[in-house]
Amino acid sequence: MSSLIFEEAKKVTNGFNLGEEVVDIERFGSGHINETFRVTSRNGSVKSYLLQKINHHIFTNVDGLMNNINIVTNHLKSLYNTIGLDGEKHTLTIIPTKSGDLYCQDDKGDYWRVFILIEGTKSYDIVETTKQAYSGGQAFGKFQKQLSTLDANKLVEVLPNFHNIDFRMANLRKAISANKANRLDEVQDILNYIFEREERMRNIIKMSEKNELPLRITHNDTKFNNVLLDQDDNVQCVIDLDTVMPGYVAYDFGDAIRTIINSAAEDEKCLDKVVLNIPLFKAYAEGYLSEAKDFLTEKEIESLWYGVLLLPYMQAVRFLSDYIDGDLYYKTHYADHNLVRTKTQIKLVKELELHEEELSSILNTALVK
Repeated sequence: MSSLIFEEAKKVTNGFNLGEEVVDIERFGSGHINETFRVTSRNGSVKSYLLQKINHHIFTNVDGLMNNINIVTNHLKSLYNTIGLDGEKHTLTIIPTKSGDLYCQDDKGDYWRVFILIEGTKSYDIVETTKQAYSGGQAFGKFQKQLSTLDANKLVEVLPNFHNIDFRMANLRKAISANKANRLDEVQDILNYIFEREERMRNIIKMSEKNELPLRITHNDTKFNNVLLDQDDNVQCVIDLDTVMPGYVAYDFGDAIRTIINSAAEDEKCLDKVVLNIPLFKAYAEGYLSEAKDFLTEKEIESLWYGVLLLPYMQAVRFLSDYIDGDLYYKTHYADHNLVRTKTQIKLVKELELHEEELSSILNTALVK
């Protein structure tokens, strides 16, 4: 780390109650949104913290964001403490500033926060075993179950319309109308496929409009590295709570499956490599439902499969919209990167459709285990 960044981060830590002396600061983790540092301080004993500079260009409502996290983590700590477990080991703990605030703003206008670092844990960017997949499902199922007793209306929507397919399709139509990069001619087949399935992909919205789905507190970024496991790959903690807000459980389930079931990379050019890892799907579903079936309604259970289909479809819509717009949102590394990403997600949807009966049967079996 450059001395300039170190001094900037160290200066910020002075505003938090981290001990007598900060002895080390280093970059930490693999996140792409916020800048994260590991801070080691000494106050009789040595303790580690996570210092993060919040990306307020994405999360524009920093106060709402931090209040959401505070409400959720306090609720979780209360539940863990009630059963005799140390809440600080099983959920994030915000370290307030010396003035008692949840975050601070520096003289450059950037926002900073500090969490206690949960030691003795590990995370994986890629699921490697069925045990890991089961633990990931168990973690998010338990997370949703624990928060099912907390009123979702207490939280703000930090990213409005984040999983709203009508919003994403409206953006696609705007991109088509503008055709900024003159790329429409080469994507007509993909557009036809997307529009043919649009109505089916509205199933969750249609169920919500009929008041068939309760509004829950959901994570909304259920990739596997947002779960901390202990040294035996058992569930320890769900992290990265920036996107925690009101939503529907199927969105969390579908996004987790999207990242777990695809055997290929998200930007794999050879579509023949995009095949389903069904054992990981089975393990995740069993882990998730082992916790979530205690609180889910029948309609929510029905919606889970719709989420599995919707999330890769919606990601394809987002990649394609950006490609037609001229690659303005997602970082790309070559000219048709977003188009490659789109085709990969579309192939994943096709594979899910081909195996719908088998995967639905796995879900039903996991439900009664």
